[in-house]
Amino acid sequence: MTPADLLKDAFGRIVESGTAVVDGLTDDQLTRRPAPDANPIAWLVWHLARVQDDHVADVAGQEQVWTAQGFAERFNLPFDDGATGYGQDAEAVGRVRAPADLLAAYLRAVHEQTVAFLDTVGPDDLDRVVDDSWDPPVTLGARLVSVVDDDTKHLGQAAYVRGLLGA
Repeated sequence: MTPADLLKDAFGRIVESGTAVVDGLTDDQLTRRPAPDANPIAWLVWHLARVQDDHVADVAGQEQVWTAQGFAERFNLPFDDGATGYGQDAEAVGRVRAPADLLAAYLRAVHEQTVAFLDTVGPDDLDRVVDDSWDPPVTLGARLVSVVDDDTKHLGQAAYVRGLLGA
């Protein structure tokens, strides 16, 4: 197994779990919060897909799926197209409303672009510095593992909220 194969497996688990966590949920269930300022499933899945889309497109030198494939228009959220959810307050989080099929479609499209990029990545590429604003500088390998880590944390939160809903 190559490092790219390992990363494809990890990202594959994200798309599988992400589409499963929204499957069959109503719009009300997707936006229900277990506490007043808690993150609902719709925001969690949208955010994890946005972060993956943003970060992978950046290191791949590609346009984000969000804009390139018209998802920004389809979601019609009251945010700038560059918004990923990072740093949003509870009010902004509550504005993310989308049906399960749209959330799943966006996550699948992001996954497809991620896998296409990973198909071009060799072992030596993982040491390439992609962000020198940190000390130590961030390599491609570290950035991709960071995205997997962030996405899996948010998936765990979404699965927990789904469990609270009894769904």
